[in-house]
Amino acid sequence: MQKISLKTKAGNVEGTCDPKFAGLVDAFATNFEAHGEVGASCAITLEGKQVVDLWGGQKSPGGDAWDKDTVSIIFSSTKGGMALCAHMLADRGELDLDARVTKYWPEFGQNGKEAALVVMTLDHSVGVPHIREVQKPGAFLDYQHMVEVVAREAPFWEPGTRNGYQVVTMSWTVGELVHRAAKKRMGKFFADEIAKPLGLEFWIGLPESQEHRVAAMLPAAPTVEAMQTRFFQKAMLDNASPAHFVLRDFMAFDPNSREGHAAEIGAANGITNARGLAGLYAPLANGGSLNGVRLVGQDTLNRMGRVSVGTHQDASLVIPTRFSLGYMKSMDNRHLGGLDGASCILSDAAFGHVGVGGSIGFADPECRMSFGYTMNQMGLGLLLNERGQSLVDAAYKAIGYRGNASGVWSM
Repeated sequence: MQKISLKTKAGNVEGTCDPKFAGLVDAFATNFEAHGEVGASCAITLEGKQVVDLWGGQKSPGGDAWDKDTVSIIFSSTKGGMALCAHMLADRGELDLDARVTKYWPEFGQNGKEAALVVMTLDHSVGVPHIREVQKPGAFLDYQHMVEVVAREAPFWEPGTRNGYQVVTMSWTVGELVHRAAKKRMGKFFADEIAKPLGLEFWIGLPESQEHRVAAMLPAAPTVEAMQTRFFQKAMLDNASPAHFVLRDFMAFDPNSREGHAAEIGAANGITNARGLAGLYAPLANGGSLNGVRLVGQDTLNRMGRVSVGTHQDASLVIPTRFSLGYMKSMDNRHLGGLDGASCILSDAAFGHVGVGGSIGFADPECRMSFGYTMNQMGLGLLLNERGQSLVDAAYKAIGYRGNASGVWSM
């Protein structure tokens, strides 16, 4: 491993890196020099061993340096950890993914959701991507309140007949199923069964003792081009559309408040750094087990990575999407034009999750690689922006992948 110490106009870049990933170091530094990066981290494991661990920039513009121990909120990249909780319970025979939701959560079976299956909560086809009614201030921080609200909500479509990304409601559809099956809340299950055994600094419900480490998120400034995309046009012109509720619900959550960090919002408020994200996915890139810690078996792992739904127009995001059970698959929307930040190009075997603004974590069982990237300066777009995608591209190039013209990275 080579020690890295570089100066950029946004601050120093530090860390360690296997020399074969020198191109990724260059891309990481270029993000600070040319693409508006403020503070960020990037980490990679290969065959279970850490080969990249980088951090740099600032926790806020002109503020303290982003150091090795800095963490930040990762928004929907949290979903990868929440989904893993469900799959671990399924692997143990404690949660039947093909059963009706009502087997575990009878109250969910009302207003047209009686036949909904557990798998539908994981692949975004369950029909409750959002809540129509405006909620009380701070409602998303009140777990039990939101569980009751979601249980009462009438679906936007017959469960299982189409899909629409659950931006926040997945916190309570999947989260409550984990709670009922495990007999403990999802945030505690994640801490006890995943973060602690793997030695991850990754929280879904941050202890106050760790608050000093958190870098504040910096919102992206909207552009004319962004406001003209199909998503924003749908959100602004159709007040009954799921896209409209995406924007409304996102504005209802303060990602920089202590209360927002402390709550359990399994779809949106995980806090970690790239090392934590790469560490989460490392066992999943290596057969489901690593260093004596078994998360899932091979059959479960295979199901985690297999496409469950795909559509030409996601009901929430208004773009083509592809999901496995709880995870995003490679999505190539470059051909659509006018949709910067609407793609996330991985290999065909890879599965993971992006977070709004541009964070990402994923596992690639084909090449036994896990990857994490976090940052505090949010970018525009629904999936990856140029900063995160450039790092993913550099990682695949470093291990000998040829290109992604097909829509996935290929050998």
